[in-house]
Amino acid sequence: MASVPIEFAAEAAAAAVRALKKGDIDICVVDAALSDDDKAAVTAAARAARPTPILFALITRGAPRPDNVDATLARPASADDARKLVEVCVRVKIPTRVLIVDDSSTMRSIVRKILLASRFALDLHEVSEGIAALELLRTGNFGLVFLDYNMPGLNGIETLSEIKRLAPDVSVVIMTSMANDDVIGRAQAAGALAFLKKPFYPAHIDTVLERHFGLHVPHA
Repeated sequence: MASVPIEFAAEAAAAAVRALKKGDIDICVVDAALSDDDKAAVTAAARAARPTPILFALITRGAPRPDNVDATLARPASADDARKLVEVCVRVKIPTRVLIVDDSSTMRSIVRKILLASRFALDLHEVSEGIAALELLRTGNFGLVFLDYNMPGLNGIETLSEIKRLAPDVSVVIMTSMANDDVIGRAQAAGALAFLKKPFYPAHIDTVLERHFGLHVPHA
C-alpha cells in the first residue's frame, strides 16, 4: 500500500524489544491495547534505541493519549484506513519543506530553532515578506508555511489567499500577537491550518505539526 518501498514487521512485545535493541528502526507503532508491562517495555526500548525512532501509539477513537509517545494514530477499521496510516508514517520520515515567513529575524530564528528540534524530518527555509514567499512557493515543493500576520506589503491574510491560489495543498499556519475573533475567522476562512498566538512555545508547534501530518485522532 505504501507509495515508497518500506520494510514492515509486526511483532509481539518481546520480539519488538529485541528488534529495537538492534537499532535501525525508523518508526515504532505500539498498540495501546497491550498490557501495561508490554507497553512499558517497548516504549523504553524505543527511547533507548539509536537512532531513536518516532514512537506512535495506536488507539481507538476517543481513547486517551498514552504517556511518553510522540503522537497517536487511529486504529484502522478498513483497508483504506490502513493505507492512510501507512502514508502518514511515510510522510513523517520523508523531509517536508517548510517556509518561515516573518519580517522579524528574531521571530524567524525562534521558529527555526523550535522546528530544528522537532522529531519530524523538516527542510527549513525562510523569507522576510509575502512577495518573496510567493516567489519561492512558485518554484519549490513546500508542504508547510509558518506565516506572520503583521508584515509590510502583503499582510498574512493576503499572502495566505495567494498561497492557497498557487498551491492549495500547502498547509499554512498564521502567527500573530493579534488574537481577536476577526483575525482568527479571516484566517480560517482563507484556509489556514492553524493559528499561533505570540508568544508561543514548542508544545504549540508540536501540536500544529501533528495536525499537518494527520496524527490527531478525533474523538468519537
